[in-house]
Amino acid sequence: MITSTTGALWASALSRDRSTIKGFFLADQNLVWGLIGTSLFAANTGSSHFIGLAGIGASSGIAIGAFEWNTVFMLFILGWIFVPIYMKAGVATLPEYLRKRFGSARIQVLVSILFILIDFLTRILVEVCYGAMFVKIAWDMDVYQVTLVLLVISGIYTFTGGLAAAIYTEALHAVAMLLGSIVLMVYAFRKVGGYKQLQHDYFYAIPGETREGNWTAQPECYTPNPSAFHIFRGSISREFSWPKLIFGATTVSLFYGCADQVSVQRGLAGKSKPHMHVGFILYGYLKLLPMFLMVMPGMISRIFYPDQVACVVPSECQKYCGAQRSCSPIAYPKLVVSLLPTGLQGMMLSTVCAAIISSLTSAFNSISALFTMNIYAWMRPKASENELMITARFFIITLLATTIVWIPIIETAFSEKLFEYMLLIRSCLTPPITALFILAVFSKRVNEEGAFWGLIFGIIIGLCRLVPELMFIRRTCEDSKCPMPICRIHYFYFSMALLLVSLLSMLGISFFRAPIPDKHLHGLCWSLRKSQEKRVDLDRDRTWRRLPRFAATPAMFGDSKSYFWEAFQLFFGLEPQVKYKVTPGKATKEIKATEGKTEATGKRKHSDTLEDAKVLASGEASIKMEVSKEKMEQGDTPEGADGLAQGKLSRVMKATKENMEDTKRTDMLEKPYWKKVISSSGTILITLLILGHMYFA
Repeated sequence: MITSTTGALWASALSRDRSTIKGFFLADQNLVWGLIGTSLFAANTGSSHFIGLAGIGASSGIAIGAFEWNTVFMLFILGWIFVPIYMKAGVATLPEYLRKRFGSARIQVLVSILFILIDFLTRILVEVCYGAMFVKIAWDMDVYQVTLVLLVISGIYTFTGGLAAAIYTEALHAVAMLLGSIVLMVYAFRKVGGYKQLQHDYFYAIPGETREGNWTAQPECYTPNPSAFHIFRGSISREFSWPKLIFGATTVSLFYGCADQVSVQRGLAGKSKPHMHVGFILYGYLKLLPMFLMVMPGMISRIFYPDQVACVVPSECQKYCGAQRSCSPIAYPKLVVSLLPTGLQGMMLSTVCAAIISSLTSAFNSISALFTMNIYAWMRPKASENELMITARFFIITLLATTIVWIPIIETAFSEKLFEYMLLIRSCLTPPITALFILAVFSKRVNEEGAFWGLIFGIIIGLCRLVPELMFIRRTCEDSKCPMPICRIHYFYFSMALLLVSLLSMLGISFFRAPIPDKHLHGLCWSLRKSQEKRVDLDRDRTWRRLPRFAATPAMFGDSKSYFWEAFQLFFGLEPQVKYKVTPGKATKEIKATEGKTEATGKRKHSDTLEDAKVLASGEASIKMEVSKEKMEQGDTPEGADGLAQGKLSRVMKATKENMEDTKRTDMLEKPYWKKVISSSGTILITLLILGHMYFA
């Protein structure tokens, strides 16, 4: 844990192009498939999965694991349909795509606010509260101290290094999470006697106390579900019937197949489409594991500790977990503390902390990108790139402070059903957004008026279902106490209906208004994805005009020789960038040096080696003169400027030569053989999913 955090801080300090939008929010678009896949797994598998999936598994069986499997199908939709469209649009966030598609700032701002609200409620707050709950139950540590430390660590390297720091750390954390959860799974299955014994013993895991005074718990509140080891259950099943799984849960999962900023951001940051595809496939294979690493261990925990995990008497539950009538969330922590030896308990603490930090960093970076690029840039259309990057970092601090304030509210109000309330929020708020992106990509006929007012209509209906449910908190296994008829509809069924209503309303309103001409949609819709015509931007008259990057100078902060100035530049990624031009003959080359990296504009053929050498040779004097001039203007001596010029020249030359070598090497994944391997891997993944559903059906 310490090693990975140190590595993240180091990556934060040395991450390339941290002062640019592309570098801070898209990791310079240079991620390879291994980083994409492991970071996606770590970012989307947090403490809510360790506690939530295990807790629901303990109370109702394996059906909740199929929700994770549904997400895998959505990955293919995301990686092969939606992300390529977003790539062609040249955006860093999803609301930016909507601005290009509809030419509307109001849709962009509204969707950005919705994204931030959903991510804050279902990612940040849920992860922090579940993480605090895990640490408190397992090791009886101070909740707020632990939470504060985890938030500060997450914030620091997201604050400094952006997506690049988050990605590399998530890759390390994914390894820790897999190792820790696999060790616990092996211990649990060995003690219970294998899967067959689990199937037998689970149905006898009933708490000893089921009544208190004149009150007696209903049998369905404490007896195991007869269909606990089946994914597809009868349509009248109390919890996860097959229509809820196939239609309702798929509707919620579809949001992650087209409109999840965290997943899309990592796809856009890929080095190439093949790297993005392989990364998504790797993530799909890893998504098969939560069923066995989290859900089934939760069921095993109920077998070992039925009085605690399956308690229903309020006084007993209060004694074991501080809740009223449900202690299922303690299933995984209880297994860790009671089953593992002391040394491995420490490893599991690192595993859970890694899961929390990975989820938080991904959410922080995603939300800061949404706010900076869509809301702040809308309020200040002429903000410089430096200003946007500083704003993004300080918005992360705001998120940290807000999260700390909300912890006691969420922990006391929803601790017993936190995972279910997360599903409820997504079921009520994400379907209109999903409908918007589906129609934006697949229907040219949808225009700005239809998209905006259809989205508003869908969100209002969703809030009518969500707000009453949150007001009448359900603390037992009994039906909801919400008096409104709409609350009687299960949130999975409601999400399916809401998606359909949103689709029809957007299409219906659009047919009463003029369509958007094709000249504005080239490359933005599925039917025009291969169009070679140049697109005329709808927002060309309202394009936010950036001021040039301001030249941050030591005079702003006092003594030019102070260590504070150097630390400030390093921390905020505002190191001076040197631009220079060299013109051998008629060719003009511009090389941009940022933290030792240069990018040559345009493509060079393999036969251009001699020409490249001429460019480098003729560029030495230009580089040196540019740097010397800049430092002389700031008051440095000619000798100091000459030394700095030599240092930057050395880094520029080295990076440029590396770039020339890279242009001569064809990406391995672009070769026909590896394309077949990628296709075969995807086919095998889908086959495994189908077989898994058939086996546990």
